[in-house]
Amino acid sequence: MKIHLKDYCVAEGEDIDLKKRPTRVDPVYKSKEQYKEILATHVEDLSELHRMHYASSKYAVLIIFQAMDAAGKDGAIRHVMSGVNPQGCQVFSFKHPSAAELEHDFLWRTTRDLPARGRISIFNRSYYEEVLIVRVHPGILHAEGIPDARHHDARLWKERYRSIVDLERHLHANGTRIVKIFLHLSKEEQRQRFLARIDEPDKNWKFSLADLEERKFWKEYRKAYEECIGATSTKDSPWYVVPADDKDNARLIVSQIVVEALKGLKAHYPKATDERIAQLQVIRADLTADT
Repeated sequence: MKIHLKDYCVAEGEDIDLKKRPTRVDPVYKSKEQYKEILATHVEDLSELHRMHYASSKYAVLIIFQAMDAAGKDGAIRHVMSGVNPQGCQVFSFKHPSAAELEHDFLWRTTRDLPARGRISIFNRSYYEEVLIVRVHPGILHAEGIPDARHHDARLWKERYRSIVDLERHLHANGTRIVKIFLHLSKEEQRQRFLARIDEPDKNWKFSLADLEERKFWKEYRKAYEECIGATSTKDSPWYVVPADDKDNARLIVSQIVVEALKGLKAHYPKATDERIAQLQVIRADLTADT
């Protein structure tokens, strides 16, 4: 079964209703063995594409993952990017801001970790938290100390959406390609995964009471995601809403998204100039004579 990425891509200006978007679709694999084969092919493709991306050093790539708790961000990153050379790829996780970070504008702490040309940066959560968790929990906005900031003022969030879109347009114009993935999990599937984290000893460390507390704000988070995705999905930097109830299927869709993004760079290994080829032949002669 072919993966049609347009089924998951959000068009610029599109109104989003996550209740109408599936959290589970027919899998693109017929068995566990076929899943492993497809993923291995994607990982191999990514490895080769990343080598050319790194060697050409023309573009930078930023991959953003956002999701509800237990949606599988960590697993997707681990499995999909398993074949990528760590030398050219870094993962950054953004949790509660530090005191120093709160003294700066809301984009400051993440822009420090943007990728250089030839590199890939993966944001496990990102500056989008500033229009998600901050919107759901007014106390965080108050802690940011923004003059005259009012949580219920719609203009505040529209201004933040505009700041984000402007940032991403600036990055795109200067050679950074942005891939934005929302892992769309159902509330029931989250409940089952939370229970598994409690019942399986080796997963106990993954669960905390804070996770259960955040679950109480499910509707508020869904609304925040709907407005955020609708306001910030653009032609150059669209959002992909990936059904996440089936982890394996989600990983195959995510890996296909990343593969297509890197293919779109049309990267290739740098071609040696005539001068460079002549220089290499001199070096070859010296090495051949050095016995």
